[in-house]
Amino acid sequence: MTDPRLIELGPNVPRRGNAFSRWLSLLILKLLGWRVTGAFPDVRKGVLIVAPHTSNFDGFMTVVASFALGLKISFFVKAAAFTFPFGGFMRWVGALPVNRDNSKNLVAYSAAQLREADQLLISVAPEGTRSTADNWKSGFYWIAHQAELPIIFVAFDYLTKEVRIMGSMMPTGDIDKDMPEIIARYRDIHPRHPERLSGPLRALRDRKE
Repeated sequence: MTDPRLIELGPNVPRRGNAFSRWLSLLILKLLGWRVTGAFPDVRKGVLIVAPHTSNFDGFMTVVASFALGLKISFFVKAAAFTFPFGGFMRWVGALPVNRDNSKNLVAYSAAQLREADQLLISVAPEGTRSTADNWKSGFYWIAHQAELPIIFVAFDYLTKEVRIMGSMMPTGDIDKDMPEIIARYRDIHPRHPERLSGPLRALRDRKE
């Protein structure tokens, strides 16, 4: 029987782990009082963004939730971080090494990796830091646009203790039109540290109040 804290993934979504890793991760979710809500799009490839990012705990929850769902997500890390004995662990949690030359044009490199892969979900934190960011970085948008793939929206709401999957959209290439719509999807999300909200989300909160 499927646990009510989880959602079902479609047949095209990249998978990871096994029965034990799902059971252990689900147990951690239960002990923490969290659940996963929403519907994950049935896609083989895409750019997954997580916001707001105000705590290292967000990264922990990303790993736990993805293993609980059996969802395989990846993210790029500089190759220097894969030195012994950390390389195996980094790959286990979904990290992909990127060398210094490629990191100078990570948007083009990431888009190329997505186009060439059979299945690949790349996770990006658009704020780029867990501290207060004045603006969101646009790299995730141009990666998805160049690869002609959807942007998938995920958030961690610390008030309701929900990992929320909030749909997806195809970028049009008009970032001035699309970005406000993207950011607005996160207007009602409660981060772990509200005082660290990025500038765009803080502006939305202030207008709401």
